[in-house]
Amino acid sequence: MRSRQKDENNSTNLEYYKVFYHVASCGSVTKAAHKLSVSQPAVSQQIKQLEECLGVKLFERSARGVHLTEEGSMLFGYIKRGYEEIQMGERKLRQMMHLDIGEIRIGASDMTLRFFLLPYLQKFHEAYDGVQVRVNNAPTPETLELLQQGTIDFGVISGPLSSHLAGVDTIPVRKTQDVFIAGSKYRNLQGQTLPLKKLRELPLIFLEDDTSTRRAVDSFLSSHKIQVKPEFELATSDMIVEFAERNLGIGCVTRDFAQDAIDRGTVFELTFDTPIPEREFYVATYQDKAIPYSAQRLLEMIREGVGIKEDKEEDEKKA
Repeated sequence: MRSRQKDENNSTNLEYYKVFYHVASCGSVTKAAHKLSVSQPAVSQQIKQLEECLGVKLFERSARGVHLTEEGSMLFGYIKRGYEEIQMGERKLRQMMHLDIGEIRIGASDMTLRFFLLPYLQKFHEAYDGVQVRVNNAPTPETLELLQQGTIDFGVISGPLSSHLAGVDTIPVRKTQDVFIAGSKYRNLQGQTLPLKKLRELPLIFLEDDTSTRRAVDSFLSSHKIQVKPEFELATSDMIVEFAERNLGIGCVTRDFAQDAIDRGTVFELTFDTPIPEREFYVATYQDKAIPYSAQRLLEMIREGVGIKEDKEEDEKKA
């Protein structure tokens, strides 16, 4: 009971200090009452109660109004800083809720960033240019680590997904297809339906093995008992396309990366009797992390863009 009474007294004192701040700032009980939209006697009474609570006189009264005593002046120096910090905090909070300011931290690979996320970032920036967006450009495995560490608000990743994603929620948002491409040196293979085992005979260009794309392709080939040793292992899909254009081997990339080169005719897509299955892009969030309001709005734009509806109650649980 004593603890509850103490909390109530502290709450009352905070209201006293608000009144004290305005009277000291205005130098007038009347002006302070007008600013606070309360009666002059109510202001005078609260100042009196504060003085009684502190056991010290805070104001000298005169015909011209009120002015601080030495003790009141010392106290006002502290109250002024605290009260104005609270006001600043409230203003910043309102700005964040109106998306005038804020920050979003996203993880995405080259592939998911370029072929899915980028148009949404452009649309969001055009609507809310006061919100800073930080993109951590990393392969899917690293993005998932950052998500579970709480370093990013959400990630845009590519499958296949591991079955050990503890605490991670995913929403499929787009399909993608891995393909094999080749340059003019291999035109004799164009138009043929090749057996998958033909890959054992060809010089292959793959991504490095720390990417979801490489893991997906390795898993697919292994499931068909196809063991290969790539001629080149490169860091980016763009570079694989360039290597294939220069006839340095058969490149394995998602069709999105190769499409421009295919349209130009500098490479062509090989056809196999067993194509690699389609994969998904996912938006990934972490169950234990509160998602900032600005990031929630971007996620809402993404869901609207791909035709996914989600209850607002679910968003509020995550917030």
